[in-house]
Amino acid sequence: MEFGLFLQPGHPPDRPFKAGVEWDLQMLRWADQYGFSEAWIGEHHNAPWEPNGAPDLLIAQALLQTERIRLGVGGYLLPYYHPAALATRVAVLDQMSGGRINFGVAASAIPTDLAMFHVDGTTGQNREMTRESLDIILRLWNDPPPFTIKGKYWTVTKPDTMYESLRTHMKPVQLPHPPIGVTGLSKNSDTLKLAGERGFLPMSLNLNTAYVASHWDAVRIGAERTGRTPNRRDWRMVREVFVAETDEEAWRLSVGGMMGYVMREYFLPLYGKFNFLEYFKHDSNVADSDVTAEYCGKHNWIIGSPKTVTEQIERIFDELGGFGTLLVQTFDYSENSEAWRNSFRLLMTEVKPKVSHLMAK
Repeated sequence: MEFGLFLQPGHPPDRPFKAGVEWDLQMLRWADQYGFSEAWIGEHHNAPWEPNGAPDLLIAQALLQTERIRLGVGGYLLPYYHPAALATRVAVLDQMSGGRINFGVAASAIPTDLAMFHVDGTTGQNREMTRESLDIILRLWNDPPPFTIKGKYWTVTKPDTMYESLRTHMKPVQLPHPPIGVTGLSKNSDTLKLAGERGFLPMSLNLNTAYVASHWDAVRIGAERTGRTPNRRDWRMVREVFVAETDEEAWRLSVGGMMGYVMREYFLPLYGKFNFLEYFKHDSNVADSDVTAEYCGKHNWIIGSPKTVTEQIERIFDELGGFGTLLVQTFDYSENSEAWRNSFRLLMTEVKPKVSHLMAK
């Protein structure tokens, strides 16, 4: 089993943006130091708790401050980019990194983002645009010129050489393309079906195990469409994780710290507005009013001493039938940075060796 990070990124709205970026970079340096295999940074344009509309700029800085960890936007909101421009942008990042870029893609779900870009998320337009954009990007990277693609939303030409010196030349280091990851939330997630169809990396967001178990069904349904056999080692699981010396200390620092604060002030109220609280429940009979930060700490989060966290990871692995990478959702513990750093350290030095036998098939 591998371990990575998932930065939404999350910061309290009153945190100055630059201070949030500095904290994100600090976490990425620690992750590189302790041996996390990868980190994904989310893109949101109008969500003050998740403030970064240009996560690849953060990645460009992080490439200069890290050595081994793979970095990726998780994911680029494809409806908001011209695919030719994004194809070049990702290729440049991969060239700059020497080939340690992951390419995360997403259809966008934040209503304020969809409204700003005039993309209809209620009819599936955002998903249609995502599929069309991704197909164009992959063709620009891999198909020889000349050709023109006339899609529903974009028309793109890859021109032939002109005047013996002008030609389309920028490609990623990793061919045919960097690893592509897609995130999923709902039971019948279209993006997770896309992951199965195309052999991409599926990433399940932080939900109760009883709910997220259905995500692999979506991946398998997609894979069956193209005759693929999906590999559970590709499956990424996003989870809130906090490791401390004792269970009591971990509870105090997580449920009683920034993780609990963000859950109370942002995530639970927001998910409640969309009637999504069922995603957090271990039992459908649980009342919405009972879904609190404390409830999530007990039923959803991976928190405790190294021994307890090891046992929790083993249990979740068995309940889901296996997955390949646990992505730790990050929080802004800049005011208690040593506790957060110690959680990283304990996870990688004391927990990881004890779950190394967990190998998805």
